[in-house]
Amino acid sequence: MKFTLNWLKDHLQTTASLDDITDKLTAIGLELEGVENIGEKLGNFIIGKIVKAKQHPNADRLKVCHVDIGENDTIQVVCGAPNASEGLVGVFAPVGIVIPGSDLLLKAGDIRGVASNGMLCSERELMISDEHDGIISLDGGAPIGEQYAKWAGLDDAIIEINVTPNRGDCLGVRGIARDLAAAGMGKLKPLHYQAIIGDFASDIRWNIDDTAVATCPYVCGRYFANVKNGPSPQWMQRRLKAIGLRPISALVDITNYVTFDLGRPLHVFDADKLAENTLTIRMAKKGEVIDALDEKSYQLSENMTVISDEVAIQGLAGIMGAATSGCDENTKNVFLEVALFDKVNVAETGRDLGIISDARYRFERGIDPSSAEWGVHIASEMILELCGGTPGKISKSGTIPHTTHDITLPINDIQKHGGVDIPVNEAAKILKALGFDVNVSDKSIQAIAPTWRGDIEGKHCLIEEILRIYGFDKVPQISLMRDEALSPAISPMQRRASFARRALANIGMMEAVTWSFTTDELAHKFFTPTDDTSKLIELKNPISTELTTMRPSLLPNLLLAAMRNIDRGHGDVALFEVGSIFKGDSYQQQHIQGAGVRTGDIIPLNCHENKRKSDVFDAKADALEVLRICGAPVQNLQTSGENLPQYYHPYRSGALRLGPNILAHFGELHPRIALDIGLEQGASMFEIYLENIPTNKKKTAARPLLKSSNLQAVTRDFAFLLRKDIASEKLCRAVIGADKNLITDAYIFDIYQHADLGENVSLSVRVTLQPFIQTLTDKDIKAVSDKIIAAAEKLTGAKLRQ
Repeated sequence: MKFTLNWLKDHLQTTASLDDITDKLTAIGLELEGVENIGEKLGNFIIGKIVKAKQHPNADRLKVCHVDIGENDTIQVVCGAPNASEGLVGVFAPVGIVIPGSDLLLKAGDIRGVASNGMLCSERELMISDEHDGIISLDGGAPIGEQYAKWAGLDDAIIEINVTPNRGDCLGVRGIARDLAAAGMGKLKPLHYQAIIGDFASDIRWNIDDTAVATCPYVCGRYFANVKNGPSPQWMQRRLKAIGLRPISALVDITNYVTFDLGRPLHVFDADKLAENTLTIRMAKKGEVIDALDEKSYQLSENMTVISDEVAIQGLAGIMGAATSGCDENTKNVFLEVALFDKVNVAETGRDLGIISDARYRFERGIDPSSAEWGVHIASEMILELCGGTPGKISKSGTIPHTTHDITLPINDIQKHGGVDIPVNEAAKILKALGFDVNVSDKSIQAIAPTWRGDIEGKHCLIEEILRIYGFDKVPQISLMRDEALSPAISPMQRRASFARRALANIGMMEAVTWSFTTDELAHKFFTPTDDTSKLIELKNPISTELTTMRPSLLPNLLLAAMRNIDRGHGDVALFEVGSIFKGDSYQQQHIQGAGVRTGDIIPLNCHENKRKSDVFDAKADALEVLRICGAPVQNLQTSGENLPQYYHPYRSGALRLGPNILAHFGELHPRIALDIGLEQGASMFEIYLENIPTNKKKTAARPLLKSSNLQAVTRDFAFLLRKDIASEKLCRAVIGADKNLITDAYIFDIYQHADLGENVSLSVRVTLQPFIQTLTDKDIKAVSDKIIAAAEKLTGAKLRQ
């Protein structure tokens, strides 16, 4: 919200300095964003008059102008503006000053053989607006030789504040002045206006359709005949320009001015462009189209409220009018609209259509219902003063809703909840200054909120109002004393996610943080339903046309990140991410996942080994390491290759599961998808479902005591013949299970295949035996070996290779 200091003083009688006012704004919750004083940059620019203008002798588009700036002699300036002509009063920049629009120091020069000793400026060069079609042309009565900024009112400070969504009353200068007055910065001036009766019955009537009563409870308006829609006065144009608005015409500028001055959005229709004598507020029909004032067309849906005549839609309720009934310089008769629209409906319509307007910004934050009564009179006064004409009688429909209610604030609650003892009379005085109707008793304050404070709900709101005006800085600082131990700072799932990040970083992968949404095409490629209610979530208002769907997996964005690295010459990439994925629009369908992608070569730490391409076994090893760090019983996991997501290679992928519970998927990217996205070198990848990892059922989460031995471990190698259709990990589990007290590890280190072996394959298994009581003898080792051979044959059918 922007406004100028002098604009504020129209409503606030004050002698406070600019610094005092801006400091107080932040103190009462209207956070200061910045202060700009363009007059400081324009202090040396002078009002000058072109007394003579002739064609440049050496340039067709340049003129040699002699400018009078109130001194004894004129100054010669070479100017290329098309409107530079004799008699024009403009803004002159003397040599030696800096032009704000270009930040250049102005020097005397020679342009095509003719001396130039200054510059005639455009609005863009002075940073007043973007207008640059010609130099500034002022009224003939502008005083020659005077400072332009002072005469034009540009020496006024422009203040910008950040207004929170609940303070719609402070989206008007008067609301800000009211808060400052309550905080001791001055006195709020009365809002004077005259109730204009009207000379004739309005030619246009209002009608609220039964379908729109909930979204527009009340509307009123007034017909004005024989108005003259010329430019608005300079004082109004200057204020609108100062806050970033472009003056258009008197009628349009009046509606904009009242919007920012009083927080009351208005709209005026060119009455001669309306088809019938009745304007109806109704719900739109599906597929209806409006050509809006922003020169865009919008297709409407049935939940949107519109204003229409018998032929076409003439406005989006609370958002924007239609171009077909807009006012221009030929407008003679107008109809003023002052309505109350439902803030939720306005917000939803504006969001769905992507329209942001000053009216929508205020309606969706809530406006004063009583403004529909005084707003029509204030706007009528300004229209009659600036545009003339004859006013009709007020036309209205509906009923203004009653929004106020009694709130009881026990006096002790101010100290109890606010932390400071404020005398009851002072608390009541603050509420009265803010517009509350207050009654004080021995034990409580009874208050009725003003109509412009629709955000006031209960006693907690009253306490907040009292504290912010009294001063948050006056609340004493105290230490919090705890009677019990502090609860855990993070949840088990957050702790598990932290473990996963640490594990992935430790195995040499780089963390990536990608968007929570992806392209619709990739979302469909990487979507695997978990149940019948699973679905992709499409965004109604995406930040980009390419990022339209919530990600169903972390993999698509990681693959895109890997491709960006490859395109920049980093072909060996290992990226991971831990974050949320979305399989539906309910909270239960949002899951925490850890995922990683490797593409390119695996560079070994051992310089004697050759580099190789990443494959399915790298993905499996990565997944197992993360699961181990997160506390999963990796020694009990089974590997399966059924019902895998369609984006994995059908023969080079798998799932790590504990019974029916899938803890991870791993494998290589499906070649078809790699080709579709342009990742020619392929990738290995994995997904870990952190929520599926079983939790520790013990009462304590403490780690088990370290169990170590000072006795020498013994390794033994076995070669087994195993059928090709039996998983090798089943053999390893059988070997470890032969003697869980003595066997600590078993893994396959060699595979041999030959036609002579038939349907079998030879697997070499290395087994580690770790004694804890005494050193193993040959007899002990022989006994364990027999157990291993017997267990392997019993559980997998494997036989020791002779």
